[in-house]
Amino acid sequence: MSSLSPLPAATGAATAAFLRPSLLPPKKSASQLSAYKSRKPYSPHFARISCKTSSSDKEPNNNDQTGPTTRRDILIGMGSLYGAASSLSDPTALANPLQPPDLSKCHPAIKGDAGDTADCCPPFSDQIEFKLPSPKEPMRIRPAAHLVDKAYIDKYEKAISLMKALPDDDPRSFKNQANVHCAYCNGAYDQVGITPSVALQIHFSWIFFPFHRYYLYFFERILGKLIDDPTFALPFWNWDSPDGMQIPAIFADPASPLYDAIRAPDHLPGGSSPLVDLDWSRSAASLTPEAQWQSNRDVMHTQMVSGAKKRTLFFGTPLKAGDLADGNGQGTLERTPHGNLHIWVGDLTREYKEDMGNLYSAGRDPLFYCHHGNVDRMWDLWKTLGPRRTDFTDPDWLDAAFLFYDENCKLVRCKIRDSLDNEKLRTGYQSVPILWKDSKRVPKKIRNKATAATATKKKRESKRVPKTKSATTTTKKKRELTDLSKFPLVLNKAISVAVPRPRKNRSKAEKEEEEEVVVVKGIEIDRSQVIKFDVALNDDDDGAPAGPRDTEFAGSFVNVPHRQKPGASKFKTALTLGITDLLEDLGADGDDTVVVTLVPKVGEPVIGGLKIDYLAD
Repeated sequence: MSSLSPLPAATGAATAAFLRPSLLPPKKSASQLSAYKSRKPYSPHFARISCKTSSSDKEPNNNDQTGPTTRRDILIGMGSLYGAASSLSDPTALANPLQPPDLSKCHPAIKGDAGDTADCCPPFSDQIEFKLPSPKEPMRIRPAAHLVDKAYIDKYEKAISLMKALPDDDPRSFKNQANVHCAYCNGAYDQVGITPSVALQIHFSWIFFPFHRYYLYFFERILGKLIDDPTFALPFWNWDSPDGMQIPAIFADPASPLYDAIRAPDHLPGGSSPLVDLDWSRSAASLTPEAQWQSNRDVMHTQMVSGAKKRTLFFGTPLKAGDLADGNGQGTLERTPHGNLHIWVGDLTREYKEDMGNLYSAGRDPLFYCHHGNVDRMWDLWKTLGPRRTDFTDPDWLDAAFLFYDENCKLVRCKIRDSLDNEKLRTGYQSVPILWKDSKRVPKKIRNKATAATATKKKRESKRVPKTKSATTTTKKKRELTDLSKFPLVLNKAISVAVPRPRKNRSKAEKEEEEEVVVVKGIEIDRSQVIKFDVALNDDDDGAPAGPRDTEFAGSFVNVPHRQKPGASKFKTALTLGITDLLEDLGADGDDTVVVTLVPKVGEPVIGGLKIDYLAD
């Protein structure tokens, strides 16, 4: 993890814009969508992007390559590896890393249920292989957005203004940079060499963190070059700290290029609910600022510490060539707070929940990059929080690759293995307090008893009630149980299920070796809709269901709206939650069964089943 040094000073002037004929596909009307599956993929013209140079362009660039570009180089850049078609579709192949998309076969991305499309295809050219920046390059230290000064704001606004002023055929323009996320998330790309076609999706799996790290890396370097400042760094939205628990003020000025009008008005500074709710749902009750911070703190502890002790829990499940990403599983942080905040910021009154509320449009909001700055920071922090918290060593992860445009308009092929160390990328984060690491949740029965005692004390003091009328513990009622044989079923009300535990009273060594997990299987949802449900263990039926502040709360499933192909809105996935610490804290380590309660918050998913399992990695 890179050192967290003071923020660098600003320098420099803007560079010129770059011009060439547009290679974006023509817009498709709704009536044309019926022919989508049968038509050939859209193929833009082959053309090399030529960039005008400024004085700063004359300096050596570690991403430049010398010598002629071969046809094989171009094919590799497009993902069309020699022999890939046969090996990538072969389930017996020894290695099957996900390959970068073939940009020549990019097709319109899908917005939502109505089948409307978005043109997110980038221009493309010859490619080069990514090389880490020189160790002599200055560090780019990303500041907390709520702590920046006017000098930084002026520099940041200038950089975004210059990016937005670039023409649409410049791959570094704000429009094209926003389209990067759209194309990779809403079905504009198919996986290379896979028959029948499988959409390329960079969420719902272990490639989530590295893809977005590269995305920020190149976006940041483009901004820095536009203002001729090699130290420029994006801000991060410090939503895990009380002082950062609202949309940063720099994004709330309608006159600023950092402003986006398509946001939930209630959640803007000065709105009716400006405090960030990391456990957001439509049915969430408003909390006092102190209670909201406590809830957010406990969410962070669950997602980063107690519920993320294994790599697969934190990063998400593996995605290899040929796998359908939606069928895999999100990591803890991708679900919450990442997914919840996308939805919390977006405008849910719109058909497609733009801008942050849908993956196709999220990159149009400058706040997106600030949000993902903190998501990326969590990857660094997670590796400092306990033993065995390391990156994957599987070559299918390390050799998975993506395509991005760099600050010099060059198409760059990037492998995950080169993204693992932010310091080698010459990136760091401003040091800020981390207050959620040692959070300790309390079982509901203890919290309810304390709450009842406090309420009775206040009532006695106000009405002088005799001391004999003291507080009593809330009566515990067992929840009505649903039999496992009833699955699959629609989750349109809270249900509780007694799930057998294959092992109990495991030793400390066994717990360190394998995390006990509850698996919600066969979750079928409409991917174009907001979906959220909560999971609790041994939660007595004594009023409100367990929330983030209660030990019984295991976590949530969250879906940010997105689509892959017309007519393919339904998909199945799974949710895996770590529960070893939770069972210890509830004193249930010796129980033969655990009662799992599912509580729908938004939408009505179909649940295929439940089981208790053990996870080693």
